[in-house]
Amino acid sequence: MTIKEIAALAGVSASTVSRVINHPGSKAASKEVENRIWQLIRENSYVPNSLARNLKMHGSDAGGAATPPAIGCIFARTHTSDLFFSKITRGIEKEALRSGYTVKYIYSYQDIQNPDIQKTIRQTKVDGTAILGRPNSVTRNFLKENCSRIVYTGLNTIESEFDQITCNAYLASKTAVSYLAELGHVHIAYLGERKNEIRYRGYWDAISQLSLPINRELIIDTPLSTEGGYLATRKLLSLKSPVTALFCANDLTAIGAIKAAMEAGQRVPEKLSVIGIDDIETSQYTTPMLTTIHIPTEELGIMTAKILIDRIENGKRLPMKVELPFRLIKRESCAPPPRTQI
Repeated sequence: MTIKEIAALAGVSASTVSRVINHPGSKAASKEVENRIWQLIRENSYVPNSLARNLKMHGSDAGGAATPPAIGCIFARTHTSDLFFSKITRGIEKEALRSGYTVKYIYSYQDIQNPDIQKTIRQTKVDGTAILGRPNSVTRNFLKENCSRIVYTGLNTIESEFDQITCNAYLASKTAVSYLAELGHVHIAYLGERKNEIRYRGYWDAISQLSLPINRELIIDTPLSTEGGYLATRKLLSLKSPVTALFCANDLTAIGAIKAAMEAGQRVPEKLSVIGIDDIETSQYTTPMLTTIHIPTEELGIMTAKILIDRIENGKRLPMKVELPFRLIKRESCAPPPRTQI
């Protein structure tokens, strides 16, 4: 499969495919076209001719044709269409391709409960596996039994011998809460998961260290999804608690929260400020635009692939932990609280 053939299947020029592969962020194609190109690359195991050294390094198949080394990806906590982890996967794919590797499969934790998928994973030879998000004990044991090299990436660190590529969601959460406090907010709610969740711990510690009142009514345990944020905000507002700001554990939850607040007549940010974590692309197109903590998702993927490929090619054994930086993105969804509620 050549770059021209990928281009023909995608219905674009070869130069467009080349820019999508080699120049991230160039906006050479729409998101839809870019996704189609990467899907075709994955399905056809495309590897650039200029990276043939890796094919020679890793040998050839029974017919004598060069077989590119391969990586597998497992979404350990969510589905494969998840916006946050999909962006990480794109980074893995780009770095893998640059290094002469293919991404042979991408499965969710739900997929690998299926005996047929488990059989496919056992029979599909990959040189290493990236785990995206925290795996439960069953998933972890399955991967340890069937994958020779594993690198984990996500926002929570895990107790494991795996290499770990993370962004410090604990400090990111404290930064979000501190920003709301700087604006004058005292009654700050938490919307998100609580069990074993470092973002919740960051919220709790920030509230405590800032000497803000701890009101358990303002802590809503909810799935990290648009629906979760929507339903949690409706519940919170029905309690009539003196809340002036919402810290949402991810952007999807925040987007749902904004919708529920607006429907209830709580204008954002005039009456209720909302902040999220992730900085997914959609956060720039909400009304108002979402203030959030930027997580370098594509860079997490790139670094995950780099570490995994280093493991494959150099056989290092000492587990590594790499932490990438986050930053606060100030947009339109946060403002000082109404004077009557300060």
